[in-house]
Amino acid sequence: MALLSKDQISAADDRKWEDVDVPEWGGAVRLLGMSGTERNAYQSSLVVMGSNGQPQRLNMTDQLAKLVGKCLVGEDFERLFTDKEVRELGAKNGAVLERLGQVASRLSGLRKEDVEDAEGKSEPTQSDDSSSG
Repeated sequence: MALLSKDQISAADDRKWEDVDVPEWGGAVRLLGMSGTERNAYQSSLVVMGSNGQPQRLNMTDQLAKLVGKCLVGEDFERLFTDKEVRELGAKNGAVLERLGQVASRLSGLRKEDVEDAEGKSEPTQSDDSSSG
């Protein structure tokens, strides 16, 4: 397989999305997998840093709403809820948020099995194949 150029990587449309029926809300919603930057911001929002600069504890407040809010988009693929509006989303049915959160996690590669699958599918690097040493 040929190596990609910077322009080819930048032009690739690699974010997955899925429309999900939510009968409790009377219709369907669209979830778009997070970009790397969005995923990092989401993960950072769950960690409370101590005064020594080390992680002190996890902040699970509105964790599902934060996840779903970062992925919930309209037909134009623009987010429906900003980070400041997450509490509004968090007031919705927890079972619905859990269901949507599972889809958002899968689309964003947050599940443990997604990471393991990605690791297993990568091609060996030259140093992995090298017998010199």
